[in-house]
Amino acid sequence: MRILITGKNGQVGTELARQNLQENAVFTGRADCDLSRESSIREMVRRWEPKVIINAAAYTAVDQAEKDSTLCFAINAAAPRVLAEEAARMNALLIHYSTDYVFDGTKPVPYVESDPIHPVSVYGESKAVGEAAIAQVGGRHLILRTSWVYSAHGKNFLRTMLRLGSERSELRVVDDQVGAPTSAAAIARATLKLVDAEPVASGIYHMTAGGATSWCGFARAIFAAAALSPIPRVQPISSSEYPTPARRPANSVLANDKFAHTFGFRLPPWQQQLDQVLTGMQLAAPTNEVNP
Repeated sequence: MRILITGKNGQVGTELARQNLQENAVFTGRADCDLSRESSIREMVRRWEPKVIINAAAYTAVDQAEKDSTLCFAINAAAPRVLAEEAARMNALLIHYSTDYVFDGTKPVPYVESDPIHPVSVYGESKAVGEAAIAQVGGRHLILRTSWVYSAHGKNFLRTMLRLGSERSELRVVDDQVGAPTSAAAIARATLKLVDAEPVASGIYHMTAGGATSWCGFARAIFAAAALSPIPRVQPISSSEYPTPARRPANSVLANDKFAHTFGFRLPPWQQQLDQVLTGMQLAAPTNEVNP
């Protein structure tokens, strides 16, 4: 069974490449396919004729998207539609990643899949349009909404905190945005379990780490779990004290019950995922230390 994977150099694409896919996976990146061009996408898919397409590519520069909406929509909205059309033509399964940013973050409890979407940024809107386009095509598909993705590589919150924590004794981090930090490695492992779970029920599923924390709480957990000495102080601040071009949802917590009931498993808690990533980076603090 041939699997075509886009975004090979991204966080999730890199982690998918680390899995044991043997010779049945084709990984593609910008040099292989221009996702902003419909003809390039169709040519790529028809060359390989896969049984499964995993779309791990996306425009993820949330703030830059506010002034680069054309490219953002081309990659996050138009490209998924073309991939869905090509997948439907071959009766292939399309697995596509979406985001908590399709919601406005005003709900006081975790979001479920049936909640009305209301993106408050260009990035969030582009992902919402991509979701709708895939559903409208009507082929076999899984749209996996995840959140706060990070990994041992690339540009992400974990790596930024580790760098800043080694340079500064104190950091100020937003504490009024709450979500579930989800590692790209956990996403990759779960995705491949879904590939093996045929037949699948097409639709939207929330697939995030268990539990929730704020960005401030995540930063503190990173420093506590990593072998940094001394541990930097983390001061909580409000979103208004750290303005960004794009608005972020205050509540990004997604309920994973539908996913668990359908596929029979959940992603591990965010703390466990963090420990696993840091261990892979050989930065995890020893757990057998005795405090004086």
